Amino acid sequence: MYKLLLSWRYLRTRYIALASIISVTLGVATLIVVNSVMAGFRTEMHKRLHGILSDLTFESPGLEGIYDPEWHMQQIREIIGSDLVGMTPTVRVPAMLNFQYRGRWVTQQVMLIGIDNETYAQVSDFSQYLLHPENQQKLQFLLRQNGYDPKLPGSGWGYRQNRVAFERTYMRELPSGDDSFNRDPTGSAELTGPTPLPPIEGTSATAANQGAPSAVMPPEDPFNKGGVPRDPFNVAAPREEIKKFDEMTDQYTGVILGLAIASTRYRDPDGSVQDYFLVRPGDDVQITLPTAGTPPTAVSNTFTVVDLYESKMSEYDSSFAFVPISKLQDLRGMIDPLSGVASVTSIQIKLKPGADLNAVRDKLRARFPAEQYPYRIQTWRDMQGPLLAAVQLETTLLNILLFLIIAVAGFGILATFFMIVVEKTRDIGILKALGAPSRGVMSIFLSYGLSLGIVGSGVGAVLGIVFVIYINHIAKLLEMVTGHEVFDPTVYYFQEIPTIIDPVTVAWVAAGAVSIAVLASVLPALRAARLHPVEALRYE
Repeated sequence: MYKLLLSWRYLRTRYIALASIISVTLGVATLIVVNSVMAGFRTEMHKRLHGILSDLTFESPGLEGIYDPEWHMQQIREIIGSDLVGMTPTVRVPAMLNFQYRGRWVTQQVMLIGIDNETYAQVSDFSQYLLHPENQQKLQFLLRQNGYDPKLPGSGWGYRQNRVAFERTYMRELPSGDDSFNRDPTGSAELTGPTPLPPIEGTSATAANQGAPSAVMPPEDPFNKGGVPRDPFNVAAPREEIKKFDEMTDQYTGVILGLAIASTRYRDPDGSVQDYFLVRPGDDVQITLPTAGTPPTAVSNTFTVVDLYESKMSEYDSSFAFVPISKLQDLRGMIDPLSGVASVTSIQIKLKPGADLNAVRDKLRARFPAEQYPYRIQTWRDMQGPLLAAVQLETTLLNILLFLIIAVAGFGILATFFMIVVEKTRDIGILKALGAPSRGVMSIFLSYGLSLGIVGSGVGAVLGIVFVIYINHIAKLLEMVTGHEVFDPTVYYFQEIPTIIDPVTVAWVAAGAVSIAVLASVLPALRAARLHPVEALRYE
């Protein structure tokens, strides 16, 4: 009993112990806050990365792609077995995107991805990032009448018809010899035109966007200089039987663009952040891409923007564009004219939750060895390895550096205990002369260190958890005080700081702090235990 009483007395009368407790408290709280924020960022990043990427990618590095994907998919099914959830073929090719904005041509480099709208949703969460609710439920490369996200007012068929009517009226009134054109593509009320009509069912554009090769040819088609659409699979059809393409009621093959491709983000003078759209659903764009031949040649085609997607990963939103895979295969010449078999550049694979991605990857690599097949088989973590490794390394280094704060507090406890041993030498001698064993004297200081660690880590854990819970409110308060935003929304695509409180991490941090406090009291406790009673009583 005397050990606890003396430990409590030393803790209560020594105000220098309060400094040690504060050091442990701040160290524990800081570690909990940093780990919670980093875990939130890491989870959010993994979610967005994995939202677009499938679990496994089976791809060919060349432009020619993978011949006979059905045979490869059958082999993959046999290897993976019951762990397989879904597969879909895709075609990825670098391309140049061109569109007009206020009379000027804008050119951007994009990664054009051909997807099957029926199966692509089985391997990724791509549909969740689309801005039209109907496309989120079932993806179709069709221009919608309306109902787009509030950030896209006036988009769809109504906007397209108003734009076309305005352009035609402007061109009719344009003086002879003046070919300049400066239209307003924002869909504002100043644009006059007919009442928006729903798209005509059964048009060639509808057929093209349901996966069939498009019967709508762009005006620059050398075989269609008259502007009448041509069916490439029925070249002998009488021209009068083919419906003339009309932008008021028809669309080209649909394309879905990343939000950052179609817009720029600026801060208005009043401080609000807005997305200003250069192109929106209902506009037409030109895409130029290489063919699959050797050597490759450039081909161009006209597409109609039917939707935008926002994954909030700038790398994806600023570079990815999606079109129907059949259209892209046709443009690139990836369909064998003799067998009719189409090639693809990659096969996306989705596995059951909890499946071992690395084990499945190794099985596929064993079936398709690199010395025989020029394929690249990777998990989504392999594809983003450098980024994930950098985040993990940053988290580890931060933990090490911040844990040194608690280590500094440990040295403070060590110095404090040595001072107490020196000051209480006569008291220790009296205790040992009265029969207190060395182990009992040692436990006094160990209990002292344990108490400091428990109090400091407990208060620090509570403080850190409360700080994490209210971190966004604290960030807003800091913005009000300093006048500067903690996270600039023109750079970061999230409105709140993501956090995740992991109970295991909190427990390990608290246990580590208590351990440091106890270890810091070991040397002073050993010195006190080794004091000889006679020498201690003579000490002055």
